[in-house]
Amino acid sequence: MKNKFYLLATAVISLFCSSCTESGMTQSNSDKPFAPPIMGWSSWNAFLVNISEDIIKNQADLMAKTGLKDAGYLNINIDDGFFGVRDSTGKMHVNAERFPNGMKPVVDHIHGLGLKAGIYTDAGNNTCGSMANNDHSGVGAGIHGHEEQDAQLYFGEWGFDFIKIDYCGGSYLGLDEQKRYTSIRENINKVNKNVSVNICRWAFPGTWAEDVATSWRISGDINSHWNSLKYVVGKNLYLSAYARNGHYNDMDMMVVGFRNNSGVAGAGLTPTEEEAHFGLWCIMSSPLLIGCDLAALPDSTLQLLTNKELIALNQDPLGLQAYVVQHENEGYVLVKDIEKKRGNVRAVALYNPSDTVCTFSVPFSTLEFSGNVKVRDLAKHNDLGSFSGTFEQSLPAHSAMFLRMEGENRLEPTLYEAEWAYLPLYNDLGKNSKGIVYSYDGQASGKMKVGFIGGQPENYAEWSEVYSEKGGRYNMMINYSFGKDRQLDVTVNGKTTRINSLSDNNDHNQITVPVELKPGYNVIRMGNSYNWAPDVDYFTLTKE
Repeated sequence: MKNKFYLLATAVISLFCSSCTESGMTQSNSDKPFAPPIMGWSSWNAFLVNISEDIIKNQADLMAKTGLKDAGYLNINIDDGFFGVRDSTGKMHVNAERFPNGMKPVVDHIHGLGLKAGIYTDAGNNTCGSMANNDHSGVGAGIHGHEEQDAQLYFGEWGFDFIKIDYCGGSYLGLDEQKRYTSIRENINKVNKNVSVNICRWAFPGTWAEDVATSWRISGDINSHWNSLKYVVGKNLYLSAYARNGHYNDMDMMVVGFRNNSGVAGAGLTPTEEEAHFGLWCIMSSPLLIGCDLAALPDSTLQLLTNKELIALNQDPLGLQAYVVQHENEGYVLVKDIEKKRGNVRAVALYNPSDTVCTFSVPFSTLEFSGNVKVRDLAKHNDLGSFSGTFEQSLPAHSAMFLRMEGENRLEPTLYEAEWAYLPLYNDLGKNSKGIVYSYDGQASGKMKVGFIGGQPENYAEWSEVYSEKGGRYNMMINYSFGKDRQLDVTVNGKTTRINSLSDNNDHNQITVPVELKPGYNVIRMGNSYNWAPDVDYFTLTKE
């Protein structure tokens, strides 16, 4: 039986695209729409381990009463702090003081409100709360060694729908991330394959995560200061290739509306910073999990969190993350398709993380538009008018602007940045000093490149949606650096060309090779099976 989400998503897609085709909308192999990022509330930021049955039930009630549920926030996630003891059989019991009636009544209360219930564990033996917050009940409460037992309890007996799996205990024991999370997923599947899993490893863990989890953290913990927000966004700017097929990069719980644990208003974000925070989480398709106490939620923050036009960017059925198309001075321009792949409507963000005013001048050709372009400010619900040529805007420090642009014509793209590529062997764990990486290069287009490609057949960069309207012969110009004593294999739709005639220096250089593209999407790979390939900056395609 199809669940409520499937029926809702199908209706949304029907609204946006009454006659979608394979080239018009990304769908799974079974032609079902992608599940969007989850929306909801999580207990950690506001309460740490100091949670209780009454707190969780009250937050669930407020989710329904405030209109957040109607806006799409459906998850109530119980984080660290619910643990009591394991009995002689190893079965976990809840903290009797915090949850005197057990966990099942709490889950039933959440479900009774039409919401989903989330739970927490650690991939190791001890939880983060036991190590950082002196909550001794978390010692031995992790799932390591109890995978089958805890999965049956959490998802069979208690009936949870979601789980966040931390890594404090796993890190302390020096465990292998992929093996641990894969084992946990396999045991959860024995009970309920529909459970949504979040990997909380504090860095992009690797492309294997897509087979295990619905979402994965890409950074350390966020806090309610602009520099923290800037750090988290910076970690996610070049990870758009991994948000696909209903799986997403998690930028952590939101800190909008934050009040510290003593209840005193203090450290937090300005209204302008909050708007940038929420809008970036939306356009970058991060899970939207509110972290503050809903009982102290300011009206202005509630209004922001229920902004339907921004939420629509996050819940768009294409399931795409915006990527950087322009980075000049301190400003970033991000874009993604919405409603229909390769359509005439795109979402655009102008992001100024700096401490001074930033002026943007964005050629519409960079956004693949020509002719007149209609522009709407989504945060302010305001149509800005029709423009041609360029869009110019100055933004104050610590801010962002979120736009819906509808172009008169959609152009065939001619430039593909290396930082847009999918890297099968990429992770951000820092265990390999020569692992393939997106790295800063001040001389590169967009100031970014991809390095350490090659050395083995699996270590390549892939652009899976290189688009040609009619197909045919193209000249591919590749901008690269560190070409000395290296070779580059360029594979187009399975056909490989070996390039040996690279530069004898490590400067930025260019080489042009002819390629044949088919109509629609093409797959291009760059690598070298047995030697380092050069660092790749970008490539352009010009039709002969």
